[in-house]
Amino acid sequence: MPLEDHIGDICRKARLQTKTDLAQCAQVAGLAVEELQAWETEGLIDREVNVVALAELVGLDAGKAVKVADGWGPAEVDLSRWAELRLITTAEGFEVNSFVAWDPVTRQATVFDTGWYADDIFALVELEDLTVEHLMITHMHGDHVAAMGDVRKQWPDIRLHTNNEGAPEKSRVQEGGVIEVGTLKITPRLTPGHAADGVTYVVEGWANAAPAVAVVGDAVFAGSMGKDFETPALAQEKVWTEILALPEETLICPGHGPLTTVGEERAHNPFF
Repeated sequence: MPLEDHIGDICRKARLQTKTDLAQCAQVAGLAVEELQAWETEGLIDREVNVVALAELVGLDAGKAVKVADGWGPAEVDLSRWAELRLITTAEGFEVNSFVAWDPVTRQATVFDTGWYADDIFALVELEDLTVEHLMITHMHGDHVAAMGDVRKQWPDIRLHTNNEGAPEKSRVQEGGVIEVGTLKITPRLTPGHAADGVTYVVEGWANAAPAVAVVGDAVFAGSMGKDFETPALAQEKVWTEILALPEETLICPGHGPLTTVGEERAHNPFF
């Protein structure tokens, strides 16, 4: 699975988040304004781009930015270490990730976000003979909850977890509180920024002592982060303190793009 953001996307996000002048960025990158805009859109251009100077200007780690520009991607994750975790990707113009996790003995399960369609979730639940008790929403952006109505219709008693201010109080997550799904223990961490209601769910208690899993929505991607043009400092602080402060082997499950780990993002994400 390719990165959610190529190097042009990353530099554009950083430019807008730091409110750095477009013409100034083009100058340090060694490009005309139109060329910079094309590079931000496509990630490639038939001109040499001074990625180091541009990254430094917009507050990125220049060395990490160069590695992304040169084709870095996270090492492929062997999901068999987490035998009771599934990634489900749906597409409607662009792809979005959802996840299902369950206890291997009781077959109690939780769904994280719904994606565009729930058909593959329903098929997995039937195949694995699961009892879905929880729907955990990372944030209420449309691509992540498009199938929420179908999921709640399929399982009317499902318990909703969200930090959206429009949700009833009984559905609002309690930061630091632990939700038990069989032997799995899930701790919500508030990660506002890309979305005001952003939540990261840290899942522990896997069989075979597999590392913790952080379902992060759009707070952070492999090599990038979700856009936040209003509160970028808050977004970066929350990713650093609530996600990247977890143990290096923690699996990061983002809402778009490939799986990654805390260690990979500490070493390679230009925003940190």
